[in-house]
Amino acid sequence: MRNTFLSFSLPSIGEEEVNEVVDTLRSGWITTGPKVKRFEEEFATFVGSSAALVLNSGTGALHVALATLGIGPGDAVITTPMTFCSTIHVIEQVGARPILADVEPDTLNIDPNKIEDTLQLATCNLKQKVKALLPVHLYGHPCEMSAIMDIAKKYNLRVIEDGAHALPAKYKGRLIGTIGDLTAFSFYATKNLTTGEGGMLTGASGLIEEARIWSLHGMSRDAWIRYSSEGSWYYEVIRPGFKYNMPDILAAIGIQQLQKLTQFQTRRKEIVSRYNEVFSGYEELQLPVKRPEVDHAWHLYVIRLNLGRLKISRNQFIEELKKRNIGTSVHFIPIHLHPYYRDKYGYKPDDFPITYREYQRIISLPIYPKMTDQDVKDVIEAVGQVIDRFHC
Repeated sequence: MRNTFLSFSLPSIGEEEVNEVVDTLRSGWITTGPKVKRFEEEFATFVGSSAALVLNSGTGALHVALATLGIGPGDAVITTPMTFCSTIHVIEQVGARPILADVEPDTLNIDPNKIEDTLQLATCNLKQKVKALLPVHLYGHPCEMSAIMDIAKKYNLRVIEDGAHALPAKYKGRLIGTIGDLTAFSFYATKNLTTGEGGMLTGASGLIEEARIWSLHGMSRDAWIRYSSEGSWYYEVIRPGFKYNMPDILAAIGIQQLQKLTQFQTRRKEIVSRYNEVFSGYEELQLPVKRPEVDHAWHLYVIRLNLGRLKISRNQFIEELKKRNIGTSVHFIPIHLHPYYRDKYGYKPDDFPITYREYQRIISLPIYPKMTDQDVKDVIEAVGQVIDRFHC
């Protein structure tokens, strides 16, 4: 057993990031400025998007996306119950109604068939008009975007992708960030690319320019242009905008992280391969899927316990791993179980039966580039020890 605790996730920060930040501090531009512009341009090129807007969080990116597309009071947005709460919060925050549709049993992504069923029910029973779909590429496995885009076209809906887990995932050869109207990415400390806190929005140039206005107080000029030699003190407020800009200090980290992303992904895939090789031998476990038409970002490696073959619950399994100095997490507590949404909309656990059933048996294991081969071995051994002790 390990002598020290293995954190569930740690960032991979090197001297390159440190030097880029130091250069920023010495440059005089520490808020939104030239490094933000560079990061946006390089990120857009990487994913193949027409344009990109860097923001202070993935949540901010989703909020700006909804505002940019004119989603507000009287509107509804269909999304998944299997996601982090911020995906749903932003819908509430623009005054729209979130409508949940259950997930696919294999990927745990939103089920396109359930989207269409939900659309028809909403049309008949709700005052709000469905205006958009918000698929979440859970764990880094892309949603079934062909079907989702077909539904959007059929019903004249906008598509905002939550790609917080999905850099650099591909769907049918296309990088996530180039399919829907807008895609939001997260650069939180645990993400495949981190800036500590941060996010990015990708989409067509016109939409991104509208989003840029919303992202900084609704002003008609960027702050760094206003205060540069090419700018002017004069500006106009043309939207009731937000304060979601990223400073150059964080963009400096992102610039270097983007250059390392391919290397990071190679290491993630090595860890996945080793996990799969060993864990496939356990009937007590269900391993994560990867459909043939996708490139998985492997932001998370989520096993599912076959609880009928174990004498302990998921929560007890996690505690046993913790006793063996292995950090884990659960992604996610479904939206409809949280008191705010449960009480506001009257949800019951079985309203989304697949989500609720699978939630009770998921565990996210450590997976990040900084893990050593010994770390990976320790995780594998700890999982095996718990299974051997508590199998039926």
